[in-house]
Amino acid sequence: MKIKIAKDLLKIKAVFLRPDEPFTWASGIKSPIYCDNRLTLSDHEVRLDVESGIAQIIRENYPEAEVLMGTSTAGIAHAAITAHLMGLPMGYVRGSAKDHGRNNRIEGKLLPGQKVVVVEDLISTGGSCIDVVDALREAGAEVLGIASIFTYGMAKSVERLGAANVKNVSLTDFDTIVEVAAADGYIAEAGKARLIAFRNNPSDESWIVK
Repeated sequence: MKIKIAKDLLKIKAVFLRPDEPFTWASGIKSPIYCDNRLTLSDHEVRLDVESGIAQIIRENYPEAEVLMGTSTAGIAHAAITAHLMGLPMGYVRGSAKDHGRNNRIEGKLLPGQKVVVVEDLISTGGSCIDVVDALREAGAEVLGIASIFTYGMAKSVERLGAANVKNVSLTDFDTIVEVAAADGYIAEAGKARLIAFRNNPSDESWIVK
């Protein structure tokens, strides 16, 4: 599955690998990768691969799941489609509570004690998805874990998820993307080491060839 999803993401250009012309993140960090998993929604075949894959992850790793909760905003559509495939209820968690109406942060029906899986599109440092898990736990949910499309596998996210006692299972990951990209000619074989060096320490720009 990891290889199949990696090929899908590269094919529709949801993932760009550009070690010779780095992207700049909002934080200012130079990055050889740009990932936009929203593009998976625009391709029927890839969308089916992704949502079927997320459903498979949930069945195999979180068989007790009762509710799916998407992260706002990128995880909402994936949670909705996967919940439809699985015959489960879904909702989503806002980045912050509304300042009007019922002031909800969690949208959709959620009962205390229900077993929840968070559906996320991308995990980088892990901070935003842990915030969602915390909100669900505060509402009384039992969060079984996260099902995500892609993870960078950065040490910071692994440490944060571990400290928060949060399990994540991803359809594919950075290392698989890099291997597939090199094998299929998206990047030169020599670029693999530079990409892995970035993943290992994003703040160290020594991987950039001047």
